Amino acid sequence: MEHNIAVGLDIGTTKIVAMIGRKNEYGKVEILGIGKSKSLGVHRGVVNNITQTIQSIQQAVQEAEASSEIKIEGVTVGIAGQHIRSLQHSDYITRPNSDLVIDENDIDKLINQVHKLVMLPGEEIIHVLPQEYKVDGQAEIKEPIGMYGGRLEANFHVVVGQVSSIRNIGRCVQSAGLNLEGITLEPLASANAVLSQEEKEAGVALIDIGGGTTDLAIFRDGIIRHTAVIPFGGNVITEDIKEGCSIIEKQAELLKIKFGSAWPGENKDNEIVSIPGLRGREPKEITLKNLSKIIHARVVEIIEQVYVEIKNYGHEEQKKKLIAGIVLTGGGSQLKHLKQLVEYITGMDTRIGYPNEHLAGDSDDDVTSPLYATAVGLVLDGLKRHERKRAEQIEEAKKDNAKPQEIIEEKPTQPRRSFLDKLTERVKDFLDNAE
Repeated sequence: MEHNIAVGLDIGTTKIVAMIGRKNEYGKVEILGIGKSKSLGVHRGVVNNITQTIQSIQQAVQEAEASSEIKIEGVTVGIAGQHIRSLQHSDYITRPNSDLVIDENDIDKLINQVHKLVMLPGEEIIHVLPQEYKVDGQAEIKEPIGMYGGRLEANFHVVVGQVSSIRNIGRCVQSAGLNLEGITLEPLASANAVLSQEEKEAGVALIDIGGGTTDLAIFRDGIIRHTAVIPFGGNVITEDIKEGCSIIEKQAELLKIKFGSAWPGENKDNEIVSIPGLRGREPKEITLKNLSKIIHARVVEIIEQVYVEIKNYGHEEQKKKLIAGIVLTGGGSQLKHLKQLVEYITGMDTRIGYPNEHLAGDSDDDVTSPLYATAVGLVLDGLKRHERKRAEQIEEAKKDNAKPQEIIEEKPTQPRRSFLDKLTERVKDFLDNAE
């Protein structure tokens, strides 16, 4: 695969999407191919049937390869699911020599210390995201590198997940004949795809309503402040319609998409849909008012849970107010009148997020659907990872060719390897040694 091409693989509860993208000369991303398959074997964002998931991945990948005529080798995968939780933690290091300025190594040391946190059995730290630093008690420092100080401390946003779930995803990707290039937290991927930098600065909550889970990511001052995964999504709405109307799942899903609305007042009492009965039985008649009552009840529950998380982050404090409000994305965000309902429950400005923030202007409408927010985000992440690798290779090459005294003058400015890169390597090592 060419170096400027990346593939995102979104392993969701309802669908698996493989998306191939590349950066064009204007720095925007062109989507070259897309493949999607029905996701069997994933429940609430967690793989529960390896064989089925591998088949679904292969199907999506083949479709993407066919539509782009590019062979897919490596992929960037998203992880979400009900086992993800996050916590706040602060930590500090005392520097042996406060006459030297703080550098990358000090920050690495501090971040590595957070990794010694004791987790529940079977859990592992996925992301350590520094919020703000303090140097010798001076607070609210965004970038401590280059400052003097003896004690460096920071608040961290720590995201935790189950090792086994992450390994299972790695296993599926590998068994599908693909290379695991990177792992990313799905709420972060979706956020990269649909949010603008201004929104992240002003304060915004991204709610990604998927099939099996609803992901939340909160940004303020350009930094991610809170993440949560709520174990409900579009599927439970379909489930409720199925139970409430005594129909089969396929019909329930169609009803939801075609006639569903999150706002019951919208429908007149006499609007009725007729559903063909099963094998020689009478057709069923369902009023749209009842349909939207069922949907409304469940959607309210999902949004209220998300709102609890937004309040947990501290949205009600003046300093932490989310000025840009809420952005809804994911397949579930396409439900009619959802925006109005969310505004009504939370009192926050709301918009639907389309993943066109970094895409080239002539992208297909399909690709810019909220359904593909995560996949687009994973492609962006993969491209970023390739750029980082290239920067590192260039640095290496420079070092090899440079004369000794030249090296001293040139400080490499490569971005710090994120924790996820290390996690990806650990998952890879585990899989290689497990066979």
